[in-house]
Amino acid sequence: MAMDKQQTFNTWYFLAAIAGVLLLQYLFSTVQQVQPISYSEFQDQLKSGKIAEITVTETQISGTYKTPETNGVLYFVTRRVPEDIAALGASYGVKVTGGTDNTWLRDILSWIVPVALFFGLWMFVFRRIVEKQGLGGGFMTVGRSKAKVYVETDTKVTFADVAGVDEAKAELQEIVAFLKEPDRYGRLGARIPKGILLVGPPGTGKTLLARAVAGEANVPFFSISGSEFVELFVGVGAARVRDLFEQARAKAPAIIFIDELDALGRARSPFAMGGGNDEKEQTLNQLLAELDGFDPRKGLVLLAATNRPEILDPALLRAGRFDRQVLVDRPDRKGRVDILKVHLKKAKLGTDVDPEQISALTPGFSGADLANLVNEAALLATRRGGDSVSMQDFTMAIERIVAGLEKRNRLLNPLEREVVAYHEMGHALVAMTLPGSDKVHKVSIIPRGIGSLGYTIQRPTEDRYLMRRDELENKMAVLLGGRAAEKIVFGELSTGAADDLAKVTDIARSMVTRYGMVDTLGQVTFEEEQSRFLAGPGSPPVPVEKHYSEETAREIDHAVKSFIDEAFARAIKVLTERRPILERGAKLLLQKETLVEAELAALVAGAPDASNAAAK
Repeated sequence: MAMDKQQTFNTWYFLAAIAGVLLLQYLFSTVQQVQPISYSEFQDQLKSGKIAEITVTETQISGTYKTPETNGVLYFVTRRVPEDIAALGASYGVKVTGGTDNTWLRDILSWIVPVALFFGLWMFVFRRIVEKQGLGGGFMTVGRSKAKVYVETDTKVTFADVAGVDEAKAELQEIVAFLKEPDRYGRLGARIPKGILLVGPPGTGKTLLARAVAGEANVPFFSISGSEFVELFVGVGAARVRDLFEQARAKAPAIIFIDELDALGRARSPFAMGGGNDEKEQTLNQLLAELDGFDPRKGLVLLAATNRPEILDPALLRAGRFDRQVLVDRPDRKGRVDILKVHLKKAKLGTDVDPEQISALTPGFSGADLANLVNEAALLATRRGGDSVSMQDFTMAIERIVAGLEKRNRLLNPLEREVVAYHEMGHALVAMTLPGSDKVHKVSIIPRGIGSLGYTIQRPTEDRYLMRRDELENKMAVLLGGRAAEKIVFGELSTGAADDLAKVTDIARSMVTRYGMVDTLGQVTFEEEQSRFLAGPGSPPVPVEKHYSEETAREIDHAVKSFIDEAFARAIKVLTERRPILERGAKLLLQKETLVEAELAALVAGAPDASNAAAK
């Protein structure tokens, strides 16, 4: 159908071009046959008897010669019209007739040009409005799908490029095997899942996994975002869903990948709220109908990705539509090593670079974070003019990502620097004293980021998925170590512990309301845990609905305060007992601005000169 329309357009263009050429040829030949002359020359030719007849109009005199001129011209025209032209022509025996000026071309242009300009301006403005609404630039393309179609040579991604998510990769390898050998998988009556939903936090490689499936299966890959279905006009999104599945069926076996499915498949509300809601519901209903209507045995597989599975419509997740959900979570320590090995191939590395050590310093990093880390380290090495990327570049890149950019031009007065030095040494000393705390990797009083005047980086020895009550209490004590140091040394509290207090309060409230760690309140949860996919570093708290009385709320507040007070008292006790080390460490930090793990270990061990001990 599309080919027929194209041929029709080409035929019309060809005919229009021929008509244009003929018109130009006619105008050109007409101009060539008429010779403009001056009035004096007209008078001379009239007297010499060369003119056969003339036609007089309001603006010009035109006529014909008795015989053609030497250049073949038979007609002439002159612009002057005297009042006695009739008597003058009759005196020389020339026939004189009246006429009117031929202004048809001017009249046509006076109508066509303004209309064409208006129509062209209107079409330009209309197309711009339509494109902003995402309708594809014209009415004929309103219902067409915007899916980008890739083949294996376009994607250039295989499972070898995906690391750190071995379980998810194994699940999807089954899809690839089915697309390659459908008869083998169907011999026992099994059918491939209609839809596979990739669920996980942002940056964990969901889109990369989907492209790897297409690259491995060597089939057409239709990629589109969920937001590209939803439009201003009702029915457009549903039409695009139909068109997408029609295109995919025509090229089966094929893979359809819908990224950010939550933009399209959000749970329907029982209350209609205007046309926009109707458009989203129609689009979702059409997707549900298409999922019910296609036969996976023909080799059509639907992949989708989201980081907000809790808001998807239940009808979308039922068996027979999205049959399988594949978790693509943040990688563990081994997974981070595998991901780093993939990205480190693209960088020129120094001999001291160790992926295991980088992995230990990056707990909680996603695949996208690790790719960005390698790029940042390479940029730092380039900036310093190095021949290769060293481990120091990776350490600085981690600090830049975690703590922010260094602000060495942010000048602190001597008292502020001293307060920050004691604050950071308080964190480090409590962490190095209490059991079960993560190792302190680095302490610095160099300002970073927006509001950080110093920072303490801890390195976990292993990935942890469970924490006991005593470990949470020790973690709170470490967070309050900086505030406790300020209280012991200066007898006053500053605003520097605002972020620490927020984290401590969140831990204490979670212990009381979510983990049931208070005996007086019993084994009861008072707040629902927010989605683990949405909860990332720096995520704002999600408001929750209270399902308990004011008396219980008072007990919760008392329990939270009790946890925090006990943690602060523990930090005060540790720092009071180790006051000499605190003093010596703060002075050394003021002197060097940054202390690494070896220097801190020597300081705690009681070495007289921690810097010399570290150098040895």
